[in-house]
Amino acid sequence: MPKASEIKKHAAIEYQGRVMIVRDIERSVPQGRAGGSLYRMRMYDVVDGTKVDETFKAEDMLNFADLQRRAAMFSYVDGDEHVFMDEEDYTPYHLNKDSIAEQLLFIDESTKGLQVVLVEGRPVSIDLPTSVELVIEDTSPSIKGASASARTKPATLSTGLVVQVPEHISSGDKIKINTAESKFISRA
Repeated sequence: MPKASEIKKHAAIEYQGRVMIVRDIERSVPQGRAGGSLYRMRMYDVVDGTKVDETFKAEDMLNFADLQRRAAMFSYVDGDEHVFMDEEDYTPYHLNKDSIAEQLLFIDESTKGLQVVLVEGRPVSIDLPTSVELVIEDTSPSIKGASASARTKPATLSTGLVVQVPEHISSGDKIKINTAESKFISRA
């Protein structure tokens, strides 16, 4: 059983008899408290999608929910749902675009290493690989000889994500992005 301070975003926990996915965590340290950090978690019920905001002390014990991760790949969009295909048995997993909006900024047809998170056999989220490769759709023209400079410029990727890239990178380049920090790593 982990403490509240050990819970990460996109973790599945059991809370008040329901399975919840943690979407956001804010840590605060109120004045006058002897080392008592508070963790405000925004959680969503995996069954009905209701939102719950709850605050936990750092030492509060929570239970991880029983979940599975299955290797999958992005297949197609069906209205408001994105369909991912299991790489082993080709089971389709339908996920509402609102529940995976953050992750969709890193996913295109060629993204490898995706995992669908299943709670009680039901798809609830997507786990991203640590890095993905995406194509730059739009950025200001590259500057010759700028590779030695540390200055950056914004670049819009094929998925709509905007990241800062070095000045020598140009439109059409394929780059590697860190999914945890939304930062440029290197050219692909």
